[in-house]
Amino acid sequence: MIPLSLLALSFLPFALAAPQPPAGSDPLHVPLVRRNPHSIEGLPKALAALKAKYHLSPAPNAKRAGYSSSVSITDEENDSSYSGEITIGTPPQTFQVILDTGSSDLWVVTTACTACTDGPTFDTSKSSSFQSSSSQLQIDYGSGSVRGTVSADTVTFGGFNMPTQELLAATTVVDNLLAPGVSGIIGLGFETISSLQTPPFWQALYNADMLAEPLFGFYLERWITSTTTVTSAPGGTLTLGGTNSSLYTGDIEYINMPSGATPSYWLQQVSTVTVQGNTIQIPSSDGLAAIDTGTTLVGGPSSIVAEIWSNVPGSTPLSGQYAGMYAFPCTTSLTVSMSFGGTDWPISTDDMNLGVVGTTSSGTQMCVGGIFDIGSTVGSASSVPTWIVGDTFLKNVYSVYRANPPSVGFAALASGLSNNPSGTGVNSATVTGTSGIPLPVPSSGSSGGGSSSSSSSRAGFSTSLVAFVTFFLGYVLAL
Repeated sequence: MIPLSLLALSFLPFALAAPQPPAGSDPLHVPLVRRNPHSIEGLPKALAALKAKYHLSPAPNAKRAGYSSSVSITDEENDSSYSGEITIGTPPQTFQVILDTGSSDLWVVTTACTACTDGPTFDTSKSSSFQSSSSQLQIDYGSGSVRGTVSADTVTFGGFNMPTQELLAATTVVDNLLAPGVSGIIGLGFETISSLQTPPFWQALYNADMLAEPLFGFYLERWITSTTTVTSAPGGTLTLGGTNSSLYTGDIEYINMPSGATPSYWLQQVSTVTVQGNTIQIPSSDGLAAIDTGTTLVGGPSSIVAEIWSNVPGSTPLSGQYAGMYAFPCTTSLTVSMSFGGTDWPISTDDMNLGVVGTTSSGTQMCVGGIFDIGSTVGSASSVPTWIVGDTFLKNVYSVYRANPPSVGFAALASGLSNNPSGTGVNSATVTGTSGIPLPVPSSGSSGGGSSSSSSSRAGFSTSLVAFVTFFLGYVLAL
């Protein structure tokens, strides 16, 4: 989410490094854990949250004297969000926090907030290294807000330690802001969008020459097709200070941030979107995108999203509280790919079909699509993205975020990765209570070259139907 207010800490952070892994050791990979999905009924709130989230507006790239480390990722609720484990304090207290490249602040719920989360809470009184300021800060998200005290403490993440990392010790969190078992968010964007006005953890490591390379890489697993609701599951790997070559094949295609763009979000320029074999050229004025691990879906400008769905026969925009989302016949197999000026990267049909939303008067079962209308504009400031490219796309590539030169890289996943989990299939659960969904009857004259299958692998409700906006750490979908 984009914070609405900025406060400076009353103390300076120290960039003192604790003992690190021995030189020459293999990269540490951080597993990501996935938690259970939400129902389609939660999509409107997620959509509103994503829109709110984006309303705001030097050394060579060579091996450095630092290290690389691997963090296990947890998949939360069938691809709704992805989290990793951090420890805070002395002695260390352990928490799961959402991994969010679309924001730049670290915050965790404290024991002072008794109803904020069902996960662990930070007991500041038990940390001998905790430093509290007199400054109060509120960060507003589309789904709510978090408020607390600007503080600092020793933080360890992926084997790296920062003895004095600034963070928000949260004392108030809006209901449903956090997913079950999750205690906060760790922002992985740039300092320029930090409400705390401090370098985020990864950037503090980079500034202190603690990373072997000025980058980090993500592999996100897919559980959306699981036959069961998965509260948490192995969700992939985050590598700090390097990449994991076992997770991708071929070269990493790096594309620098657009000329003139100040590093804030991890920005790229969408050049084309291909739907059912038809390629849509994206004007440069409508193509600036934030690559956001904290957002579940993909959002784009109104006119372009309408053109995308016009290529899917039988698709129709939803209305009412679902405005901005599109439905299509569940029997249609969607073929979609995106390019950022280089390779055309395909998106799995599984990720494009979020599940059943209702049935038309003619008896056609309709499913919700993974690309939504974010609005005509997300903000008016310079370098404000008009696209939010979230996990619907990112599960299909190995993504790398490089500080110098500022760029984002994508590579093809290694063989066998992000397939359906072993022993699972399509979620066959159905969505209940859809009688009130404003689902228009698709016009028989819809144009576009789509292919249909006799049965849809997504005919049932998919756990990924709930799009989480990563930074709102709750159920703020990236809509």
